[in-house]
Amino acid sequence: MALANQLRQELGEALFDALCAGTTLAPLTTNHPDMDIEDAYHISRAMLACRIAQNSEQVVGKKIGVTSAVVQKMLGVFQPDFGFLTNTMAFANGADIPVAGRLIQPRAEGEIAFVLKKDLRGTAISEDDVLAATDYITPCFEIVDSRIDNWQIKIQDTIADNASCGVYVLGDARIDPKGLNLAALEINVFKNGLPLSRGLGESVQGNPLTAVAWLANTLGAFDIPLLAGEVILSGSVVPLAPVVAGDKMSLTLTGEGLTASSVSCQFV
Repeated sequence: MALANQLRQELGEALFDALCAGTTLAPLTTNHPDMDIEDAYHISRAMLACRIAQNSEQVVGKKIGVTSAVVQKMLGVFQPDFGFLTNTMAFANGADIPVAGRLIQPRAEGEIAFVLKKDLRGTAISEDDVLAATDYITPCFEIVDSRIDNWQIKIQDTIADNASCGVYVLGDARIDPKGLNLAALEINVFKNGLPLSRGLGESVQGNPLTAVAWLANTLGAFDIPLLAGEVILSGSVVPLAPVVAGDKMSLTLTGEGLTASSVSCQFV
């Protein structure tokens, strides 16, 4: 049975309050075991509405998460999630990212970001459609963060919590994806100057294009398009790495026919 609209609104507001206060909540699915994915989507939209109305935030993109087997195993969530990016989540390449007062229990992900030049609308989007709509790709750190106690999430919890969005950092490179084998692109992640992890584009649903097509079709079922100019995060190709103040993260994106590019940030 679906949750009442008033309860969905209250839970969205509770997540927003937790975001602002830097605190966490018990898993929503613990107190509301009948909550389904549609409930979670409506809770997420209520949380987003609070961010827009009370913080004057603007939606600048969307994200897909929990796409790779390694991340699914870490979190115990075995299907992708989706959320919205706002302007306040974006940090420049090389930026200092504050932890205190901004993040609660952050973890860094290395992934490939897409920036669109055309809208993607509906529920019949293919990988070729995604490629044609993409202006460029670039390496990216997404710093995921959860407003749920100790990351004890089910798929409904993370969708309700805006797919555990925290902040993100795009690289400076603007890479034309046409002619590239995106599944074979490689990301190498470094933490405090030391190698930490590596992964291939194929880690996200076999190909980042497939992941973005899934996101477009999933949101399309809710009449939410991916829009020209938006940033689309395609999911981590490496395990999530917990970070604390003082940590520095960097990654390189390499592949056949591609000039190596990088992105970095440090936590303060």
